[in-house]
Amino acid sequence: MSEAKAILRYVRIAPRKARLVIDMVRGKNAAEALSILKYTPRSAARVVEQLLQSAVANAGQKDLGEADALYVARAFVDGGPVLKRFRARSMGRANPIKKRTSHITITVAPSV
Repeated sequence: MSEAKAILRYVRIAPRKARLVIDMVRGKNAAEALSILKYTPRSAARVVEQLLQSAVANAGQKDLGEADALYVARAFVDGGPVLKRFRARSMGRANPIKKRTSHITITVAPSV
């Protein structure tokens, strides 16, 4: 079975926050998923929306059909490298801050 995939790596969004958005569109029709993402008030939704549009465009290049004929076959978020920073605190102390990154993958396939 043919599929089209789009991967976005090193996104400065924590994987835990991105997974909330990805879970909303997994298994849905691609056109429906795009409309859901358009009206979702989360910063990860903008990133996932662009990535889904890219996956649909990749499917168009492979002649798999338009967004109406596709569905989100697989969508997952993996953790990327963590940027480690330190915040100065009182009395000469320091607290660690972990700035997490994500690798987001979306695969679309023709509806059966």
